[in-house]
Amino acid sequence: MAAPGALEAAAGGVPGTKVELTVSCRNLLDMDTFSKSDPVVILFVQGTGSSEWKEFGRTEVIDNTLNPDFVRKFVLDYYFEEKQNLRFDVYNVDSKSCSIYKQKDFLGQAFVALGEVIGSQRGRLERALTGVPGKRCGTILLLAEELSNCRDIVTMQLCANKLDKKDFFGKSDPFLVFYRSNEDGTFTICHKTEVVKNTLNPVWQPFTIPVRALCNGDYDRTVKIDVYDWDRDGSHDFIGEFATSYRELSRAQSQFTVYEVLNPRKKCKKKKYVNSGTVTLLSFSVESEFTFVDYIRGGTQLNFTVAIDFTASNGLPSQPTSLHYASPYQLSAYALALKAVGEIIQDYDSDKLFPAYGFGAKLPPDGKISHQFPLNNNVDNPSCAGIEGVLESYLQSLRTVQLYGPTNFAPVINQVAGTAAQVTDGSQYHVLLIITDGVISDMMQTKEAIVTASALPMSIIIVGVGPAEFDAMEELDGDEVRVSSRGRYAERDIVQFVPFRDYVDEAGSQVRSMARLAKDVLAEIPEQLLSYMRGRGIEPRRNAAQ
Repeated sequence: MAAPGALEAAAGGVPGTKVELTVSCRNLLDMDTFSKSDPVVILFVQGTGSSEWKEFGRTEVIDNTLNPDFVRKFVLDYYFEEKQNLRFDVYNVDSKSCSIYKQKDFLGQAFVALGEVIGSQRGRLERALTGVPGKRCGTILLLAEELSNCRDIVTMQLCANKLDKKDFFGKSDPFLVFYRSNEDGTFTICHKTEVVKNTLNPVWQPFTIPVRALCNGDYDRTVKIDVYDWDRDGSHDFIGEFATSYRELSRAQSQFTVYEVLNPRKKCKKKKYVNSGTVTLLSFSVESEFTFVDYIRGGTQLNFTVAIDFTASNGLPSQPTSLHYASPYQLSAYALALKAVGEIIQDYDSDKLFPAYGFGAKLPPDGKISHQFPLNNNVDNPSCAGIEGVLESYLQSLRTVQLYGPTNFAPVINQVAGTAAQVTDGSQYHVLLIITDGVISDMMQTKEAIVTASALPMSIIIVGVGPAEFDAMEELDGDEVRVSSRGRYAERDIVQFVPFRDYVDEAGSQVRSMARLAKDVLAEIPEQLLSYMRGRGIEPRRNAAQ
């Protein structure tokens, strides 16, 4: 969920280079009663000549572990002439809590200067976590590596055959973890595939990875690949491993290459041990990496659509307890989420006209339930002028419709997908923001809609407001396990879900809450747009006027 940004520099300062920080933790505090902690690391940077700390980004959350190795990196501009102070805060993410910043979820913090990490032996720094009185908080490990200028990107697909069976009542749920080697013989995690459930012969989805992430431009650097059986409690079972290199992988572009998966412990114990299965490289291709900015400069337009939950579980809009309540002093959670995301996306939409829908309400005059009614009451043209126009239509709808139910997402997803399907040449990309308070009622139909939409130029952001449990929503966010329906897997991960309560500023600043929310929910949009373009072989236009 974290988006790499850039550290503030002195006026006129030119960064010496870009540095990638990889983060791991060891022996964290165990805060969960029936499982282990679910840690996330938040990086704060201190502005030049300032004592103020600003959030820079976050790692992903890893469930049930006290020794996480985070895949998501922080990419920082490095200025040799400046002291660049960093603060790493570690939290246990509890979906039941109102805020990630609650003290009871705090696992510790560490203060370092970027120069300390770069200047440490082999760019590796270990620092004790502190901040929880009377407790040993464990350690944080930071690895810094200068990024090469290589802009190539690899797309590859792998499958496996006859992997070891690890589950007592089933087969295995295999996934791959890629590591690149370091000069001191250690390894840095650089990619995880999705999990393929209940099979010993998985076929993983094709994925893309920058060459600099895989080997940082050193084509002979060892790449180690571990095969694991996924377990819900986070104690994934090791199946085996194999090693290769970028150069070796690239030679296999025209032929299938088969790697033996070996488990060293089993090899030592069993004389007749052969292997724990095989992994086959099905395809491998390399092309120059285009950036999100390349496509925007080439004329790609982002089209923003809003869908707002009008179900009765939100409470009567006239009551202060309602999530839709429009206080004269502050915006509702719905309005905050809409403004936070919309005010950034609108800069990339030339006409500033945004279709806006509601779902789960009874409409006048006949009381018919609708799950995709236009907020401006114009079926032929549901677009509103700017974010302020969307807010105005939303507040007007609250006064005219009856909040009802159920909470169905599929109709509005299919509505936007239908529009996205009309122009697939890369000139248009659609972002659907769904704001909801409740448990989804049409999960099967929604999964089907997402799988279909994943082949189209669109992304879906879901913001959950209020105190409800949103566990089911995590199923739709395909970071861990790709969404599937009737045996079909989503072509891409296009869904990003966040609970709004995690972004409520403790000091009550709505501006900070909105900035924090926007940063996280929009972080994945550039990569999702790029994944669509790559998958279709669409290059950015050199000149938008052509």
